[in-house]
Amino acid sequence: MHEEDKSGGDFARRDFLKITGAAGLAALLARPQPSWAASEVPIKIGMVDPITSTFAALGHSEIKGAKFAEAEINKSGGILGRPLQLLVEDGAGNPGTSVDKVSRLVSQDKVDFLMGTVNSASSLAVSQFAAQHNKLFLCTGGHVDSLTGKECKSTTFRTCSTTWMLTAGDFEAIASKFGKKWYFLTTDYAFGQSEQADYTTQLKKVGGTVVGGALAPVGTTDFSSFLIDVKAKAPQVLCLLLAGNDQVNCMKQIAQFGINKDIAVAGALFELEQAQALPEAARYGWWTMEWYWNQPKTPHVADFVKRFSAANNGEYPSARVWFGYASTYALKLAAEKAKSTETAKVVKAMEGLVLPPEIALQPGNVFYRPQDHQLMLGMFPGHVIQTGKYPNLFNVTEIVPGEKIALSPSETGCVLPRA
Repeated sequence: MHEEDKSGGDFARRDFLKITGAAGLAALLARPQPSWAASEVPIKIGMVDPITSTFAALGHSEIKGAKFAEAEINKSGGILGRPLQLLVEDGAGNPGTSVDKVSRLVSQDKVDFLMGTVNSASSLAVSQFAAQHNKLFLCTGGHVDSLTGKECKSTTFRTCSTTWMLTAGDFEAIASKFGKKWYFLTTDYAFGQSEQADYTTQLKKVGGTVVGGALAPVGTTDFSSFLIDVKAKAPQVLCLLLAGNDQVNCMKQIAQFGINKDIAVAGALFELEQAQALPEAARYGWWTMEWYWNQPKTPHVADFVKRFSAANNGEYPSARVWFGYASTYALKLAAEKAKSTETAKVVKAMEGLVLPPEIALQPGNVFYRPQDHQLMLGMFPGHVIQTGKYPNLFNVTEIVPGEKIALSPSETGCVLPRA
């Protein structure tokens, strides 16, 4: 699926200028030489994320988090006494491009591990490539259920949540608060379709009804025909299942139509990057964050936010930043547990790996489940603060433990080979 950014909206434009202006793109793609002695062979992580496309801001944040972790790890002695080297490539939110880039990272750069992806179709494609070439792939940001479900691979792990976890994180709150007559406006690729299927399953269990729906191609700029149909169908909930710049554009147009004044707008994934890109009039709705910087009762979070912000010109970390950060540390912890960079040994070490509190940066037991390689991370449901000022743009109503809402390993459809 070719998913180039055709939207040209503020979200993509603002971020593209940020990462390309004044050599910013070169900085993201820079391949730093470790500062250790030349005899010290670096441990290499090949990271493929969208630096361009409608998902650019999200990929940019994941890379920032990974680079922040890389700097910390190297300052504290590296991995197994060797320097860590993060090699970044632009997957452009496209499966074919992502596979081309990981192929180069494996064949030419001889990376030890693969990491990254935002677009779910890219995640599935890279997972298949990694399995074929016996490389551990840690997915940072592609959510489709099947990645750690029916299409799971022994060499693939995932740090971000499944779409089931995203939808289960806030479904009860949305349905009880606003009603059970829903309309779905969904991005037409694996991520959105998986979210809609999961919400529909939960809606039917409580006797709800789907009164309408539409699939919007990635890169849609004009949502007016969809929104006219929404007004005609008059649902209690407009469930918006878009991503990146598409979601920002649609939320602006919903506000222009005045739909959010009469119909509750809600959905699964919402990101700090999107909240920041929206004008005040278009900030609304109930959503799920996968991590949030404001956790006054959770140890280590405030210190992490302070460190990251100081290193990034006052920017606050988003969930995508945390994905990159936690994933890089997870690979370090697994390699050190395995005392090796061999794929089979590190895979075994990753199974059941618990992220320590200073890396998990959230309450509860945060670990990679051995049966399907899915991280059990918490969900942060809540609502947008319309009049908030960055970074105070979202109110988290609770933190739901991943273990509480994730499908059981037997329900995911994942069957991993066992020694």
